[in-house]
Amino acid sequence: MSTAYSRIERIARAIPDPVLLFIGFYVLALAAAALLGGTTFSTLGPNGPVEQSVKPMLATEHVRWIFDNALLANWLGFGNGVLGVILIVTLAIGVAEHAGLLGALIKKAGRQVPMRWMPLLLVFLGIMSSLATDAGYLVLIPLAGLLYAALGQNPLIGMAAAFAGVSAGFSANLIPATPPDVIVGLNAKTFAEAQGVPFASADGTPLNAATMNYFFMVASTFLLAVVGAWVTKRFVAPKLSLQPWTKPADLDLGEFTLTESERRGLRAAAWTTPVALAVIAGFAYGPLASFTGADGREVHPFLNNVILLISFYFVAVGMAFGFASGKFRALSDVVEAMTKQANTTGYILVLTFFSYNFLGLLTYSGLGAYITYLGAQGLLGLGLADNPVLLLIGFILTTTLINLFVGGLTSKWLLLGPIFVPMLYQVNPQMTPDLVAAAYRVADSSTNIVTPMMAYAGIILAFMRRYRPDLTIGDMMLMMVPYSACFLVSWTALLLAFFLFGIPLGF
Repeated sequence: MSTAYSRIERIARAIPDPVLLFIGFYVLALAAAALLGGTTFSTLGPNGPVEQSVKPMLATEHVRWIFDNALLANWLGFGNGVLGVILIVTLAIGVAEHAGLLGALIKKAGRQVPMRWMPLLLVFLGIMSSLATDAGYLVLIPLAGLLYAALGQNPLIGMAAAFAGVSAGFSANLIPATPPDVIVGLNAKTFAEAQGVPFASADGTPLNAATMNYFFMVASTFLLAVVGAWVTKRFVAPKLSLQPWTKPADLDLGEFTLTESERRGLRAAAWTTPVALAVIAGFAYGPLASFTGADGREVHPFLNNVILLISFYFVAVGMAFGFASGKFRALSDVVEAMTKQANTTGYILVLTFFSYNFLGLLTYSGLGAYITYLGAQGLLGLGLADNPVLLLIGFILTTTLINLFVGGLTSKWLLLGPIFVPMLYQVNPQMTPDLVAAAYRVADSSTNIVTPMMAYAGIILAFMRRYRPDLTIGDMMLMMVPYSACFLVSWTALLLAFFLFGIPLGF
């Protein structure tokens, strides 16, 4: 067993740097599009069959698209400008970090939270961070590394636990009607009604699109938090504890006791917190309040801008701490803190240019849709109609496989949902829209942490490289495999328990 694991580890270490990986993927995608260009296939859309095709990307008009979109649409505009969000949060955290606030909070938390509870706390907070999607990736994971570094533990342990919660547990939450709930639920309703499938649970109760999986998601939150903590203690921490790590030159945690200046800073930050939260609440109930759009759908500007508001909070309390503690003496010191933090984003800029252009090519060329189509056809060919449990497991495994190659919860659901929501119901009426949606969410989330196709994979690698510069994408994926496997197995078992015992998935 150890020999096999060592062999896998060597293979993982041989995986190139993500930048080189995405350059290679880009070339392969172009070659595949050239070979498959003109290939047509049909998928189900909301209003019936939709004819799709793979574009011959070497044709003149498509080559022009590559150049016209490389900078703005595919890189800077990818994911509605996610790169800008990353940079803004990085600068805001830089103010709090270089002021010394994060180090002081870590010292205080480290003395009050027993180490045995730390993995459970980090996984749970990661799961809950799906309320603010990017916040978990850009805020919690770096903070988890700082916390473990302050405690003298390998920072990658804390970052792995937080990463597992944020990404592998993305669909779970204790709060109803989160963004994933709305995205999956509303589209499931559209897919069902377009094909004459009742949008109702197994007992005939009409479904609420935003809360149809709520009970299952609540149970999933507690299950994944416990499983994630167990995996951290059983597999991840013992291995990483034996590996070397380095403290970044710009990271000064000092002794694990608070100084008088730090106490002054914390008091100032504490007084600033309600003021900052009041400002944020003013926006939430004022200009950023929810409203009904012209198309009749609810629009939530506050949720759409929560990352910017979190950044404001970090800057406000970071400045309060810095000036009260004496770390900052002028506003130019705040600018210097941002500049120091910005110096760490060079790799992120290089990585995202290539990765986001590849993901844009995958979508535009139709290759992503074609991969999904092939996966769906493979599941259809297994002939599992008479066994709903195997049918459910087959759908989950198919989606996890596709997720390794095609990232994005929404894009895959828009491709898989129109096919499987009506198809599985017609094959077996027990496969109701809420059950299919829950199965999709289990599969989509569980393998996010073991694929370079996930939009934040390279960003997390960059964060981890602060403490271990030689870390490869293969190392990171191998580190996360135990979480992915245990989450997938336990989460699938939970869904099957809900199904077999007739427990409502939501309300």
